[in-house]
Amino acid sequence: MLRYLPFLLVLALWIYAFIDVLNTPENEVRHLPKVVWVIIVLLFGEVLIGPIAWFAAGRPRKAPAGGPAAGRRGGDWVAPDDNPDFLKSLKEENKKDESLLKDWEADLRRREEELKRRESGDEEK
Repeated sequence: MLRYLPFLLVLALWIYAFIDVLNTPENEVRHLPKVVWVIIVLLFGEVLIGPIAWFAAGRPRKAPAGGPAAGRRGGDWVAPDDNPDFLKSLKEENKKDESLLKDWEADLRRREEELKRRESGDEEK
């Protein structure tokens, strides 16, 4: 079993690199077109040249942890609580919900008063 391990590791790296090339958006691929990277990874996968070349030169680099785009990937916010637009939308929804609740409470009070008036009117008769 141990003698198959290098073959399995090369195969796993080859498959991972191929899937990574396919899943990477065209506009994020570096240096060569995506189709060329697919061909390179497929043709030179057995000798690890294709996958290593993809990871070293073709794969998009992530932003550094302390860089200007820290916490983002591709311009999108990572967490909703970091997005000011999302937080603003929550506040607006909260205001709408509060006004709806006040309307319901006012309607409930009105119905209760109307019901009391009807009951007191029935008792008088």
